[in-house]
Amino acid sequence: MSKGGRTYGLIGNPIKHSLSPLMHNAAFSRLKIKARYKLFPLGDRELKVFLSSLNKKNIRGLNVTIPYKEKVLGLIEGYCSSAVRAIGAANTIAIDKNNKFKLFNTDYLGFIQHLKELKVNPKKAAIIGAGGAARAICFALGKRKTREVDIYDIDKFRSLSIMERFNQIFPHTRFLAAESIEALKLKEKDILINASSVGMKADDPLLVDPTWLHSGLFIYDLIYNPVQTKLLKLAQEKNLAFSNGLGMLLYQGVEALNLWISPKKAPVEVMRRALEKGVKKL
Repeated sequence: MSKGGRTYGLIGNPIKHSLSPLMHNAAFSRLKIKARYKLFPLGDRELKVFLSSLNKKNIRGLNVTIPYKEKVLGLIEGYCSSAVRAIGAANTIAIDKNNKFKLFNTDYLGFIQHLKELKVNPKKAAIIGAGGAARAICFALGKRKTREVDIYDIDKFRSLSIMERFNQIFPHTRFLAAESIEALKLKEKDILINASSVGMKADDPLLVDPTWLHSGLFIYDLIYNPVQTKLLKLAQEKNLAFSNGLGMLLYQGVEALNLWISPKKAPVEVMRRALEKGVKKL
């Protein structure tokens, strides 16, 4: 990319194997936009300094991932979308021509769009994990008027916090904090969503008992690297419908890019092909 172009990127830790640069740089190339998308792996102590120096580096937009989706809210002053305020987490930052910050959450939009593509319409959901991604998933399920959402996290305070927050926002959906994974009562659910980081490492445990799964349960793992986690392998062995989070990654990226390049529109299929090509190399 020639000098003078804008820079966009992803902040988080770890992000070494992220596929986001592939889809965004493919989009910039197709649209002939002079820009590049980079990875910015940051330690906790580096985050604040980095965010205060974006203008100097001509960074006009960022995606945010683990573990900073919630933390950035306390480090950036600026516009927060209604979704960010409700979810309590942001995954997209836009910087306008006046160098003003705007925070958005496109994760929930990405999840909703992927569910539509999968033709999955859950009525009773179970979620493992209660971080920023889980909050976005809960917001999406509330928007879709899912009847019941049970959440488990090893940190009970986090799941209770989600329960209290979203029960106030969505009167048509009942949010519950489960005491254990078994208490998620998977035999009564039609979707299980892993919104935790468990499954990224080869030695991570399988969090569910195979006997809890049933033929009507859709398994959704937000993890896309590895492409098939132990949870998804189990779903395949049980002949259950399942998906990893690559579709959500695509659609949240599309929404983020639309915010950055408006009024131009993200080339969805170009971005999809770039991701699919990248996955084959994992």
